[in-house]
Amino acid sequence: MTAIQCVDVSKSFQQGDVKVVGLDHLSLIVDEGEFVCLSGPSGSGKTSLLNAMGGLDSLDSGEIYIGERRVDQLNKGAKSDLRLRHIGFVFQAYNLIPVLTAMENVEFVMQLQGVDRQTREQKAMSILKEVGLEGMEHRRPSQLSGGQQQRVAVARAIVSEPDLVLADEPTANLDSTTAVQLVDLFLHLNEKHNITFIIATHDDRVMSRCKRLVRMVDGKVVSDTVQ
Repeated sequence: MTAIQCVDVSKSFQQGDVKVVGLDHLSLIVDEGEFVCLSGPSGSGKTSLLNAMGGLDSLDSGEIYIGERRVDQLNKGAKSDLRLRHIGFVFQAYNLIPVLTAMENVEFVMQLQGVDRQTREQKAMSILKEVGLEGMEHRRPSQLSGGQQQRVAVARAIVSEPDLVLADEPTANLDSTTAVQLVDLFLHLNEKHNITFIIATHDDRVMSRCKRLVRMVDGKVVSDTVQ
């Protein structure tokens, strides 16, 4: 089944007096359980596409579907609910809440979803163990390395079992060893939980491991290959 479909999607931005094209009549289909990398130089439209997929940015034209839902036509509240319940995000900046522990950061999304405390704690403990952070549950972000913080961010993104995870340059701030470990973790979660991953990257360490590589230039898909 289709996880997400983009149909003739366009998006432009105004930078001063200059109109910048982010997405140019782009179409793309990603099926459930796929592990896809979006590659391309800076300004190719990778982040613009992720933001459009996640309902963070509106479109100039085109359609985006997640399952049966047409994302681009949802109102602000419905988009927020879609993100809360069906999409996990992993960003280059870890976006953890500094005053919360690793466990509390992971629990935060479930708390917004109305999950009871006992279930939240059990699921958070389980997923932190799965991402290799057992014993670090009560540390705050400042007490964790960059790689460990990114693992907390991954745990937070997947703990509620989303249909789709969108990751924007997740290895950009990581050393080579930690970056490879993070990609291995993504692959493990993809295969074990059948979570669909779409990762925007220009990191060769990520691209070499991905199962499907979509190359973008100037807001368009220029190649789409299964590896």
